[in-house]
Amino acid sequence: MNKRILGYLFIVLGIAVFGYVLYVNSQYIDLTRPFSSYTLLISSWEKYKQEFINKDGRVIDYSQSGITTSEGQSYAMLRSVYIDDKGAFDQVWNWSKINLKRPTDNLFGWKWGLTSDNKYGFLENGGSNSAADADTDIALALIFAGKRWKNDEYINQSKTILKDIWDKETGVAAGKRYLIAGNWATDGNMLIINPSYFEPYAWRIFATVDKDHDWNSLIGPAYALLTDSGKSNLDKNSSVGLPPDWVEIDKTTGVLKAPSFANLTTNYSFDAMRIPWKIGLDYQWNKNQEAYNYLAQSFKKISEIYATDGKLPTSLSHDGQIVQDQENPTMYATAIGYFMLADPIAAKKIYQEKILNLYSNDQNMFNSNLPYYEQNWLWFGSAIYNHEINSLSNQ
Repeated sequence: MNKRILGYLFIVLGIAVFGYVLYVNSQYIDLTRPFSSYTLLISSWEKYKQEFINKDGRVIDYSQSGITTSEGQSYAMLRSVYIDDKGAFDQVWNWSKINLKRPTDNLFGWKWGLTSDNKYGFLENGGSNSAADADTDIALALIFAGKRWKNDEYINQSKTILKDIWDKETGVAAGKRYLIAGNWATDGNMLIINPSYFEPYAWRIFATVDKDHDWNSLIGPAYALLTDSGKSNLDKNSSVGLPPDWVEIDKTTGVLKAPSFANLTTNYSFDAMRIPWKIGLDYQWNKNQEAYNYLAQSFKKISEIYATDGKLPTSLSHDGQIVQDQENPTMYATAIGYFMLADPIAAKKIYQEKILNLYSNDQNMFNSNLPYYEQNWLWFGSAIYNHEINSLSNQ
């Protein structure tokens, strides 16, 4: 894949958020708290639909010139099935099928909007490429939809996606199979990996519906890569255990390297910060020791910073230096997956001060100035903290 295209892909993926929040000045800090966590999830979802989802099912990211991403569609599908909102689910899924499905497979182009010739479609510079995390979340949401609403057609549709995820978004290095970042994510003898795309809880569920592929074989290598990439110095002189936004792995030797593309960094930032939430969910659903050990051992730097400063920066370098000191809600909403296990007192404080303080029960929404990315992760953070996000695979 052209380096310029890949670099541009990361730039836009990395710009997940605008509008940093000064929590001490939150307009909602003195307003009534919601009377239940489930009320918060329902009400904020309804407001999110009004603000960010067209009636045809298209999710719009206004912070990026009104584009639509496969990530945004996948988040809406997951939230709607968790909330049991079949109408919204079907609208979002139908729009995604019609507009984002790639012509050559059952994966989804990651970036759609108004093109340079004034037409709507996949955007230039790699918009038709797939993003493995969104494809994974779409497939998972379809399985949950099939279970929740007793309709096997959703599950059958999921299986077609799973086949192409396996064929085009996994790769083998040193005899072990890994989820790679997308259909584009190979470069010579290297696999390009975004560790925040790893979702072991989803793979465990995929294994129950897709018997043609060994989804469980991804789990062990993923946990090993998460651990090893945190311990490896990569492009720094030291490391603090935090996983990087991006990493490469040699297909022959299995050796991890810093990404070779200039715009793919080893920082712990808007990509990697999702990992403690995702691994926390794997532990919450499955109580597996791998998840517990990884969280307990790899995020001590986060605890140290929070204990010292009472806040978390938005971005850290791989050796633990602060890159962006501003606070951002996504960091708290995702880090809470770690704090729930390692420091429940801190988790409660973070939930109260850094998540709930951005929600108004009077207005039934999170701060309206926050873009779609933060809106989603505040919802997911609230859901995992209150154990309101449940695996629907056994229904």
